[in-house]
Amino acid sequence: MTDANLSLIVYGKDDMRLEERPTPEPGPKEVQISMRSVGVCGSDLSFWVKGRLGNLLLSQPKVMGHEPSGVISKVGSEVTHLKVGDRVAVEPLKPCSDCSYCRRGLYNHCSKPVNSGCITRYICHPANFVYRLPDNMSFDEGALVQPLALAFYACERVGLRAGQNLLVTGAGCLGMSVVLAAKAYGANKICVTDVIPERLDFIRKIGADVTALVKEDEDPEVVAQRLVGLMGNEPDVSIETSGSQSATSTTIYANRSHGMVLQVGFSTDTVQIPLVVATFKELDIRGNHTSRNSYPAAIEAISSGRVNVKQLISHRFSLEESINGFTIAANKSGSKVIIDCSRPNGNSLSD
Repeated sequence: MTDANLSLIVYGKDDMRLEERPTPEPGPKEVQISMRSVGVCGSDLSFWVKGRLGNLLLSQPKVMGHEPSGVISKVGSEVTHLKVGDRVAVEPLKPCSDCSYCRRGLYNHCSKPVNSGCITRYICHPANFVYRLPDNMSFDEGALVQPLALAFYACERVGLRAGQNLLVTGAGCLGMSVVLAAKAYGANKICVTDVIPERLDFIRKIGADVTALVKEDEDPEVVAQRLVGLMGNEPDVSIETSGSQSATSTTIYANRSHGMVLQVGFSTDTVQIPLVVATFKELDIRGNHTSRNSYPAAIEAISSGRVNVKQLISHRFSLEESINGFTIAANKSGSKVIIDCSRPNGNSLSD
C-alpha cells in the first residue's frame, strides 16, 4: 500500500482494515495536517471489539483515532493564525457552529457532530480547533494533549479543589490521565481502583497515593467500605473512568455526603445504581462528554513540565502496523499505545 492517505478503518465488530483513501483538500477555514503521533483510546477499542460505544452504534465505516498531533501541510484561504510547517495538536471535534449548543459555546454537545478520524496520513480540520505546539513538546506529547484535556475538563466538571481527596475508579489510560490532572489541580489524596494488578502498580508510580485491587463481581458497598478505610476518610469527589456498573455504584457508596460523582467511562446505555443512597447523601451526579476549552491548559501543563505525559507511553507502532497496536491495547498489556503515521513501512518501537 503506497497511497499517501493510507487509513485505518473500522467496519464493524472485529472488522478493521488498512485502506487507501483520497487525500482531502482543506476548505477556506480549514487546514490540512500531515499526521504524526496518534494515541489509541478505549473508545476506539470499543468500536472495534464491540461495534459500539455505550449506546452509540457503529452505523458506517469509521476512520479510527482521535488523539492526534501533526504538521500543517496546507492552509485554507481564510486561515491567518496558522501556517504550513506549524507543529500542532488537534481537538478532533468538528462542531457545526450553528446549532443552539454551538451558539451557546457548548460545542462539545453540537447537535450535528462530526469527528475527524486521525489514524491516517492526512486529515483536514477546522483551523479554530488546531493548536500550535511549543518547541519543547514532542509529537507524542502532542497526541496526549487530548486525553489530558479530557482529564482537566473532568476535574473542572467535578469541581476538584486543592486539598480535596479523590477516588478514581479505573486505572486505564483515562484514569491515568485523571491522576496526572488531579495532581496538577492540587488534590490531597488520590485513591484508584482496578481489576488488573499491573495497572495499579503503574498508576502508583505516576501519582496515586492509594490503590485497591477489586473483583468484577465484588459487592460495591463492601468495596466502598474498604476504600474509605484505606483512604482514612470518605472521598470529597469521585471520578468513574472504567465504564463498570459496579464501579459507578462504588463511587456513590464511598463518596462523602454533599459531594460530587462524575461519570466519564462508557459501558452499557442503562446502569443500575443505588439512587436512594445518592439521594440521602445529596450527591451531585454529573456526566462528562469529551472536553471543552481545555486544550490550552493541557498544552501549558505539559510544556511547563507540571504534567509528564510521556511516562504513559508503553508501545509505538507505524501506521502499517496499527492493527498490531490495537491488539496490544485490547489485551491490556501496556499503558498507552501510539501510532506513528509518518513513517511508511517502519518497524514497531518499544520506546
